[in-house]
Amino acid sequence: MLRAEHLSKHYRQGEATITALTDFTYDFPPGATAVVGPSGSGKTTLLNLLAGFDRPSTGSVELAATKLETLDEDGRADVRLRHAGFVFQSWNLLPTLTALENVSFPLLLAGVGRSERNQRALPLLEKMGLAARADHRPNQLSGGEQQRVAIARALALEPAVLFADEPTGNLDSAAGAQVLDLLLEHASGERRLVLVTHDLQIAARAQRVLHLRDGRLTKIEEL
Repeated sequence: MLRAEHLSKHYRQGEATITALTDFTYDFPPGATAVVGPSGSGKTTLLNLLAGFDRPSTGSVELAATKLETLDEDGRADVRLRHAGFVFQSWNLLPTLTALENVSFPLLLAGVGRSERNQRALPLLEKMGLAARADHRPNQLSGGEQQRVAIARALALEPAVLFADEPTGNLDSAAGAQVLDLLLEHASGERRLVLVTHDLQIAARAQRVLHLRDGRLTKIEEL
């Protein structure tokens, strides 16, 4: 379902070559996997490669029996739509859409009709405590509210693999605990959650923790 083999990513910066990730190999089991490490360790680079937002310099990512590096941007987007959800650190909500419309947007892309979209999206907002804010646009919401809308959107298609980059970073402790519970609840059965976090208490809620340092996988911790 989700496997990385000898994954590396290099960037050019002027005359220099920056290595963000080196020879990462891991077969992600069902359940929750946390990725931790200091700033600049390659956590977000890894997440972007696993989700197909970026292409590796070398190596391979297999998501839902498809090697992402063999696809163009549209092909990778189609695989994501059908199999993956992503919670961005910067939320990436569509500014002209309401909270409800943002959550239901992946359902629209998947061809789900308006009535069913609303029936599936509104309960997600309710779980996030945002039912009363369903008709508000992102600029009318607080940062924490926008983060919860983004998480609801990621869950809308019940993806087999859910990627989350610091999903509780803009939430208070109570809201963060509620959101983490929802993410972990989603990662049941054969579904997978890949969670980047700097918070070791959050990482401890996962079934396993991958430790990155200087772009390398240094430790795999089973909890």
